[in-house]
Amino acid sequence: MTLLKGGTVTAVAVLVTVTGCTAEQTGGALGPEKTGHGGAAATAAGSLTVKGRAPKTGYSRARFGTAWADTDSNSCDTRDDILKRDLKEVKFTGGTCKVSYGLLEPDPYSGKEITYRRGRSQVDIDHVVALSDAWQKGAKYWDPGKRIALANDPLNLVAVDASTNRGKGDGDAATWLPPNKAYRCPYVAAQVAVKKKYGLWVTAAEQAAMKKVLATCPKQKLPTGGNPTEAPARFRAR
Repeated sequence: MTLLKGGTVTAVAVLVTVTGCTAEQTGGALGPEKTGHGGAAATAAGSLTVKGRAPKTGYSRARFGTAWADTDSNSCDTRDDILKRDLKEVKFTGGTCKVSYGLLEPDPYSGKEITYRRGRSQVDIDHVVALSDAWQKGAKYWDPGKRIALANDPLNLVAVDASTNRGKGDGDAATWLPPNKAYRCPYVAAQVAVKKKYGLWVTAAEQAAMKKVLATCPKQKLPTGGNPTEAPARFRAR
């Protein structure tokens, strides 16, 4: 788990039922810019490469660049971009970048309503595919520019309740799912979309878990959008 993340995208309402993971999501809280057109999320999950998890050796957050780099060159850092996208009734300080206040209604992971105030750790920006998980499933072999892109791609970022998020660690779909069951289909679909976009592999257990969730919502769309898979050359990672 990484506690902070971002990119600029327009918020779209997420339609879910309160009884389970039966609704389709085509945009919004998980960050895709537009409706998926690449086929059902379940089909995409089945197409992902399956391998064992590689060692975590060599991983550090610095391998993915400075946190919240402005890779989309809009003069706002990625964290504030995602806060601006995902929160309601947003207020700023010192311009239109730095978010000082907003409402997370509801938090996708817990279903709770949360008030964000800058300087308090009630809202995290979560990497839907955790950076450590990505490192162990292909990212350790990438050029730094691709790792920086993943860390700041809006497709892989979502504002969530901090306390719920911190129970995730670097878990994949086989080891952690949001407690809010109504959000599991959109969450897993976003993981599939990110792994497909960046060419990350999955373990057999992870793919089985993805398929199990997505079997409950066969019409679930695959999110698309976000940033390019290579960050501008001016950004560096260790």
